[in-house]
This record gives sequence, structure tokens and C-alpha cells, in this order.
Amino acid sequence: MTCEAVVAIDGPSGSGKSSMAKNLAEEMGLLYVDTGSMFRALALVAKKKGLPLTSEGITSDFLNSLEIEYGISENELIKVNGENLTNSIRDHQVSGLASQISQISNVRDFLRGFQRNLVKMKTCVMEGRDIGTVVFPKAFCKIYLTASDETRALRRLKQLQEKGETTLELSDVLRDVRKRDEDDSKRSLAPLKQAEDALFIDTTLMSTEDVLEKLKNIVLEKAKIRGVELKKVH
Repeated sequence: MTCEAVVAIDGPSGSGKSSMAKNLAEEMGLLYVDTGSMFRALALVAKKKGLPLTSEGITSDFLNSLEIEYGISENELIKVNGENLTNSIRDHQVSGLASQISQISNVRDFLRGFQRNLVKMKTCVMEGRDIGTVVFPKAFCKIYLTASDETRALRRLKQLQEKGETTLELSDVLRDVRKRDEDDSKRSLAPLKQAEDALFIDTTLMSTEDVLEKLKNIVLEKAKIRGVELKKVH
């Protein structure tokens, strides 16, 4: 079976997959792809236009009118129709919107095509909820990253507080984390689940340094076993 030059990191909200994928890509010189930012950006644009986040509201005409730019720089991770949405997509309420829009099949098809174009020239580290199961089922390296509900909620709360959101309590974030888990796991379209050939890593009691080192070793081992050349960005 032909491998796809992708490190697929899946897992629930707050599992640390975004920061770990970003750090891993940076250390190994690979292309970092944050799929969640794409769903968030589309949801935010649709919301600003007053479109309902349903299959009737998010039409092919709307999707085809979008010009997405990804990975320009750290400060310009994602732009849509020339607008830099890198910071605004991290607002707390956007998480729920992203979960809604991700259940629309033509949205997933649209972004899957965009994501596949990104990885044609470089080996990429891509994180999300269905990368190893749906988007890149032939990825040479698959990892399922998770942590306890409480740990993930604490991480998310700290992230929000660093951005200046001081009104939320841990109980609010924990409730949202569990609701997001339930929505993502039970949706009929590309639900959150561990791929059969993905390595399971629980980061609850691990430092970020230990997780990163473990991921690097896994990628190098998988690349050697599968005969994959790591094509670097720099």
C-alpha cells in the first residue's frame, strides 16, 4: 500500500495536539497543518455573513467564493479572502461554531481537497479529529493524542486566560470540553475516533518535552519502517 507523506495526529479538544503538532513540525522541519483552524475560519466567515451553519446555509457557491491562504507566517496562519483570521478564530465561542460546520459534508469535502493540495510537495504534520481515519487513511504515521477531561479543560482555560478571557470558570470549560467530545464522537459524518493503526498516547502525566521527544522518535521509526523520505520545508 502506498503511504501518504503525512504525520496524522488526531485527538479530542484540549489534548495538546495543536501545540505538539506545531512543535514537532518545527523541530523536524516539516509543514505544520492545523485543520481545526480551517473549520474555525469558515465558521467565522459564515457567521459574519449571517449564514446558518447547515447544509442549506453553507452552499457550494459560498465555499467556492472563498480564497484560503494557509501558513504564510506564524502571525498569518490562515487568511480568508484577504482577511487574517489567525487570532479571531481562537475566541472561545468559535469552537462550538466549528463543531457545527464540521458536520456538513460539502464543507469537509471542500477542505479535504484544500488539505490534499497542501501536502503534495512536503511531508506534513496534520492534526485534527479524523486525519488518520478519513482525510489521510494511508498516512505513514498515525498518532491518537489524548488526556483526561480535567487536564484538557485546565489547559484550555489557561490558553483562554492568556488571551485575556477572565470571565470563564473551570466548570464552564470542562462542560464545553465534554459537550464537544460528545458532539464530535457521535456525529454521523467523520466522527472522532482512534484509527486502528494509530498509536495511543495519553499525555495527562507527561511533560510537553517528554511528549515531543516521544513523537519525534515515533515519526523517525515509522518513516524508516515505511520507507518514507521526510521532505522538509527548510
